[in-house]
Amino acid sequence: MGEEKIKMKDIAQLAGVSRSAVSLALNGKKGVSKKTREKIFRVIQENNYKPLRKRNGGKNHKLSNVRFIIINKANKHGLVTDNFRALPFFNDLLNKILKNINNFGGKVQIESLDGDNLSKELSNIKSSDKIYPAVILGTDLTSEEVLEIDRAIPKAVFIDTYYPGISADFVTMDNYQGAYLAAKTILAKGYKRIGYIASEKVMSNFQERRRGFYAALKEMEVELDAKDFYVVSPTRMLPSMDNPLLSINDLPQAVFCENDYMAIRLIKELNQQKINVPKDIGVIGFDDIYEGKIITPELTTIHVPIEQIADQALHQLQSKVALDDWEPQKCLVSTRLIERSSL
Repeated sequence: MGEEKIKMKDIAQLAGVSRSAVSLALNGKKGVSKKTREKIFRVIQENNYKPLRKRNGGKNHKLSNVRFIIINKANKHGLVTDNFRALPFFNDLLNKILKNINNFGGKVQIESLDGDNLSKELSNIKSSDKIYPAVILGTDLTSEEVLEIDRAIPKAVFIDTYYPGISADFVTMDNYQGAYLAAKTILAKGYKRIGYIASEKVMSNFQERRRGFYAALKEMEVELDAKDFYVVSPTRMLPSMDNPLLSINDLPQAVFCENDYMAIRLIKELNQQKINVPKDIGVIGFDDIYEGKIITPELTTIHVPIEQIADQALHQLQSKVALDDWEPQKCLVSTRLIERSSL
């Protein structure tokens, strides 16, 4: 069939499916089997079908191919490195992306860009004629880096970060709401003196958590004393006994940790010091990684719906590729409390 004449109904006829099945496949939605999705995308590519309101200068968008890009910041002491899958949260996030792409018949290529030479890496991408729809793991990215990447890779969605002043596609958890909920939970349990364990690495997610937590305290006219604010590594999980909280005898009644890695490490350190959790001090984390279920006591935490984040990211990417008039969308996915034994 001619490129200018083929329509969705023609794709449906060639694939032997309904138009609604084609629409579901194009939008990455449930309702058709993996086998059917693969067949639909094969027909789409064979016939150069472009589900666009405008023709994008005649470029062919391969909707079934997606790149998952990480920016390696090992030399800048970032959270994201080539070994990022060793961290449970990032590993779960990538697995959900892979699963969802496979479910609509697509393929994913994992790529790492050198954060120390980001401009050069992006220049190579811009000079290439490759189709480059991408999901960008943005955890460590500054606002300037997001802007630079967005200019180089216009068909991209950033996950696990969010900058309200930037016109780009973002999907992440609602960090503000989650930390606000954590603070409200601590206060509702009657704790008066509250501690805060912050990441030594400054990034958008942790800054939003801090804002949300402090906002909830302010509403209840509770102040967090400077001596109860601690800064530690956000990824170390093994106890090392160098936690500043343990250097004092006068502990707060409960502490919020900006992520579960910090919370799990703290509980291990407290256990070694024969400090009872939650009798002597309550602990709450953020992310709900699996390891929080197997520590003693089990970790109370804020659950992040990783699968929903993955679904939304791919929906936005699919729409961005398919539609010339797609406007950048910022999606914050709400979190919920998981009550266990540590608080």
